[in-house]
Amino acid sequence: MPADFFHSLSSIGPVQIGTSRDRQGRPRHAAVCTAEGCGWSSDYTSRAAATLAARTHRCRIA
Repeated sequence: MPADFFHSLSSIGPVQIGTSRDRQGRPRHAAVCTAEGCGWSSDYTSRAAATLAARTHRCRIA
């Protein structure tokens, strides 16, 4: 399964959170800012950590 197949997408402000599986089959969560020119993204092992990062992200662009 490719690592870029995301499901369980949700948004908090300009940040989207998605869940995928890594090559070993473990779930991974990514938080990505969708504001044009921001470029912030990060991977987490738990959905709670990704949600916290999304809530506390302060985009310099938007």
